[in-house]
Amino acid sequence: MKTESKSKKSLGEYYSALQLRTDRWSALKIACEQLVQSNSDRRRNEAERKVVELIDALRPIELYWAFPGHDTFGRLGELVTLGRFDVLAITVRNICHALLSNSYRRNPHHHDVEELTEGSPDDESTENATKDVLYFEVLFVDKFSAMQEENLRRTLRSLRRPEDPFLYEPVFVPSLTDALIGVMFNHNVQAVVIRNDLKRESEQTLELLHRYLSRLEEAVLEEVEPKEYGPELCRMIAKLRPELDVYLFTDQSVEEIAGTKLGNCRRVFYNQEDHLDLHLNILRGVSERFEAPFFNALTQYARIPTGVFHAMPISRGKSITASHWIKDMGDFYGMNIFLAETSATSGGLDSLLEPHGPIKKAQEMAARAFGSKQTFFATNGTSTCNKIVVQAIVRPGDIVLVDRDCHKSHHYGMVLAGAQVVYLDSYPLNAYSMYGAVPIKEIKHRLLELRAAGKLDRVRMLLLTNCTFDGVVYNVERVMEECLAIKPDLVFLWDEAWFAFARFGPAYRRRTAMYCAGLLRERYRSPEYRAAYAEYQEKMAGADDETLLKTRLMPDPEQVRVRAYACQSTHKTLTALRQGSMIHVHDQDFKDEVEQAFHEAYMTHTSTSPNYQIIASLDIGRRQVELEGFEFIQRQVEQAMSLRKVINTHPLISKYFHVLTVAEMIPDEYRKSGIKSYWDPEHGWSDIMAAWSEDEFVLDATRITLSVAGSGWDGDTFKNEILMNKHGIQINKTSRNTVLFMTNIGTTRSSVAYLIEVLVKIARDLDDRLDDASSVERKIFTRQVKALREDLPPLPDFSCFHDSFRLSSGEGTPEGDIRSAFFLAYDESKCEYVPIAGRAIEKELAAGRQLVSTTFVIPYPPGFPILVPGQVISQEIITFMRALDVKEIHGYRPELGLRVFTEHALAVLEVSPSSIQELPT
Repeated sequence: MKTESKSKKSLGEYYSALQLRTDRWSALKIACEQLVQSNSDRRRNEAERKVVELIDALRPIELYWAFPGHDTFGRLGELVTLGRFDVLAITVRNICHALLSNSYRRNPHHHDVEELTEGSPDDESTENATKDVLYFEVLFVDKFSAMQEENLRRTLRSLRRPEDPFLYEPVFVPSLTDALIGVMFNHNVQAVVIRNDLKRESEQTLELLHRYLSRLEEAVLEEVEPKEYGPELCRMIAKLRPELDVYLFTDQSVEEIAGTKLGNCRRVFYNQEDHLDLHLNILRGVSERFEAPFFNALTQYARIPTGVFHAMPISRGKSITASHWIKDMGDFYGMNIFLAETSATSGGLDSLLEPHGPIKKAQEMAARAFGSKQTFFATNGTSTCNKIVVQAIVRPGDIVLVDRDCHKSHHYGMVLAGAQVVYLDSYPLNAYSMYGAVPIKEIKHRLLELRAAGKLDRVRMLLLTNCTFDGVVYNVERVMEECLAIKPDLVFLWDEAWFAFARFGPAYRRRTAMYCAGLLRERYRSPEYRAAYAEYQEKMAGADDETLLKTRLMPDPEQVRVRAYACQSTHKTLTALRQGSMIHVHDQDFKDEVEQAFHEAYMTHTSTSPNYQIIASLDIGRRQVELEGFEFIQRQVEQAMSLRKVINTHPLISKYFHVLTVAEMIPDEYRKSGIKSYWDPEHGWSDIMAAWSEDEFVLDATRITLSVAGSGWDGDTFKNEILMNKHGIQINKTSRNTVLFMTNIGTTRSSVAYLIEVLVKIARDLDDRLDDASSVERKIFTRQVKALREDLPPLPDFSCFHDSFRLSSGEGTPEGDIRSAFFLAYDESKCEYVPIAGRAIEKELAAGRQLVSTTFVIPYPPGFPILVPGQVISQEIITFMRALDVKEIHGYRPELGLRVFTEHALAVLEVSPSSIQELPT
């Protein structure tokens, strides 16, 4: 049992491998310093034993890194044996400094043993420093002898030229398993060279590495012949890190191998390698990802002297440099931003509306990076992206299934498109005043309901938020597959505003729209799937709806069309200027059915004067994640995991605050894995991968939802008065008793440490306040805590549309015409106000009147509409609104009340529903 527990705990080390490595080096540095300072035999022996233990602990990890390298690491053990502890301490100190500062990436001589042992390799005056050359590592997979490794390393270094834009060092591993470990642990790896003599198993014994690899269900190596290990490794690397370049050397028929699927293999070499050719291919492969066509075009344009005779006085900074009163603006921003400001589309630039040059190329490179068929840039946020996709796909009268607590842009998109909306209810988290996500059973139920009513042909789109603001992530593959089994040509719009980073984390990628679209499309073409479907079809013949709801459904490969769209706020989770977003498309019918409509919708919502700086930032952000996204996301999750652990175990913080666990955010029925927490003292973070493989919903580890009820402050007060005003900590989202902390690719360990310091200070202040409080004050505090923990109104489900706004009135299906209600409310004579205060609403309801909202009512938090135009106002909604203690509610005027349609207006509609749009013929 102890062995099993220890093994499970080690699995979480995958996410903290970088921290584990750094911490072990730091511990080794301290141990070496203690060894030098030891003034007795006993202390010296203890320190020496500690040093040897740490070197042994680092050895299995350092196999996968080029720095400090095999020779240098081996030298550490020799120095201990020789008793040269002073030289050992200097060497380890230099290595630690180089690792922490990343200076080894700038100075190739960091790999020289003599430089590391005799002086500081970080002397900025050294003539060997090459700060402007970007560094990466290349993984060579073959059974090399020590002499062969050294010869190859020497040969590759001899091929370097001063004009090379990049500098790389080789890492050597002997087996397929070691190669997979290497690409998962070493974020410096940008290319993999797979050679002839490839074996499968590793001699590596570190349990955490093998336990992680044991869950790579994509490859069944038992069925692979040894001679196929090389090609199979190419395919596996493409699934784990699709951004990497792979080169395969073989003594088999290169013509035959080159014609097979080899993932991202860029080149197949036959037998004896040409080192120069390989070297040039490696540099070219990284250069292609490094290219940022529009960013480069804009920087070139900024250097060209031009005469400006068009709109925009700020162009080239002329109106600023000529000013006596706003020169401080130029001082603040610098001149480059103004030199690059123009409305021109020529001179090496391009048009976002009709791209043919560098913008077009930048979008094509983004499509490659994010795994889409087409990618489009947007400079006014994902709100606009959502409306573009909806307008391009949805026609007036089409039925659209919509996640009810999605972003307001989707609801307004339904108004613009004239859709018949079926709202889907997410599972509620009443204890925290927030919603989770929409269960697959709810989606299937609505589709089957519409099919029974003969309306499936009108169903056009399913719109879901993945992941939600609070971090609940769908099983995208399962949702798409089961829905396509009912409606084979259903279009999916996945709002991935908060999920742009997910493509570059191996676990996260599996739950993104573009990855799943490609996966399903490939699956449905395979003979294996067709055979499995034939068996499924025979088994499910005559199945009723109840059976279909309980069964994992399979689409008909002869009818299915994979049609997926994803809108991402690049600026929210990756490096881009505010409002920089992307639309990713993987739609089999895009060119035949959508392209022209998409173009028109894009023209409708895109400015004719888009901001070039935003476009350039999207281009450069794509470059960053292709080259270092894997590293940054590893670090991001690592910071979140560390924060989660500290808060829930710190004796002072945990008295008042608590990070919500998976079990608290996702009910049992949606967690097949049975996992209750991604971290706990017994198992560590061991089960996160298992959950992401099979559970209906999982929790994005980068988001930490903190319950603040124990502090007596509601979420909004804690956010504004405590975190922001007193400590300068900014967050986005709160609920009545929680606040949401989001790590991102810019989060550092120092940021995490500061947040922990602040929480400790807040907890200590609460301790002091309660210690000094009177008995009455303590009772008041207890009452406040109880109110935030227990006295919470249940979240209201969507009630229904009023019959006046339903084409299917009386037919049992719930779709409603939100557009007609929205525009009917433009006529003030058809609207009135009913106050929430007092009992006026209850009196109206008791009299049998149906109160119908004229507008969107959106409290912040939770930030989604609790009422939409045409919706019947239920008592549950009124109760919820009265319990809200937020200051910001869009669409509601407290001094007047709720805006509703008059009884006369609804009566006229019921007699002659002339405002309801007719279905297109």
